[in-house]
Amino acid sequence: MSSRRSRSRQPGSSRITDDQIQDLVSKLQQLLPELHNTRRPDKVSASRVLQETCNYIKTLHREVDDLSERLSQFLETTDSNQAALIRSLLTQ
Repeated sequence: MSSRRSRSRQPGSSRITDDQIQDLVSKLQQLLPELHNTRRPDKVSASRVLQETCNYIKTLHREVDDLSERLSQFLETTDSNQAALIRSLLTQ
C-alpha cells in the first residue's frame, strides 16, 4: 500500500480496498475487446487495462460522433415526414 493512499485517507471516509480495485480492473478488462481474449488475462497490468479503457472510450466517442453526423446527413436528405418519424423513434 502506498503512503500516498494512507495520507489521503480521512477518518470516517470510505476507502476502497486493493481487492476491490483488482476486481474492478478485472471487470473492465472483460469489457475491452483488445484485452478480453488475451492468452493470459491474469497477467495484464492494471495500468494497461486503464490505458486500453481510455483508448476504447475515445474510439466509442469517435464512432458516436461519426454516426451522429451520418444520421444528420441522412435526415437532411429525407422528406420531412420520414425525418420526423425517425426523430420520434430515436427519442423514445
